[in-house]
Amino acid sequence: VYPGNCWPLQGHQGQVVIRLSTRVHLTGITVQHISAEASPSGTVISAPRDIAVFVSLCWALLMGTWPWGVDADGEEETLLGMFTYNVAKEASQTFLLKDAPFPRAFSYIKLLVKSNWGNPAYTCIYRVQVHGKIA
Repeated sequence: VYPGNCWPLQGHQGQVVIRLSTRVHLTGITVQHISAEASPSGTVISAPRDIAVFVSLCWALLMGTWPWGVDADGEEETLLGMFTYNVAKEASQTFLLKDAPFPRAFSYIKLLVKSNWGNPAYTCIYRVQVHGKIA
C-alpha cells in the first residue's frame, strides 16, 4: 500500500461494487487506508469514516453473470453491516458482518462510504478484503 495508490471516490461519499472471483458465504470485510505516518501530508482526512456493506442478487442479473440453475428472486439490496473506520486505530481494520456467515453465497459486494474524515474533494480506499467461506 503506497500513498496515492488508491481507489479515489469523488467527494466525501461514494460507492463501489466489487465482483468477487467466486461466490462466497460472507463473514467479514477488511478496509485499509494508509497511516498518518505514511501520508505525505501527515493527515488521513481522505480515509473513509462511516461505511455500509450491501449485497444483492440483482447485481449479477444486471451485469449478465447470473449462474445458470440459480433462482433469481428479484430481492432488493440487503444491508450486512454499518461500520466506522477509525483513523486512530490500525491502518487495516476488519469488521464482522451481521448474521455471518450469510446463508446465501454472493459474487458481488457493495461498499458504500457515507462519510470520510474531513476531505471534501475525495475519499481514498486503499484495500478491501472480503472474508468468508467459498461456496
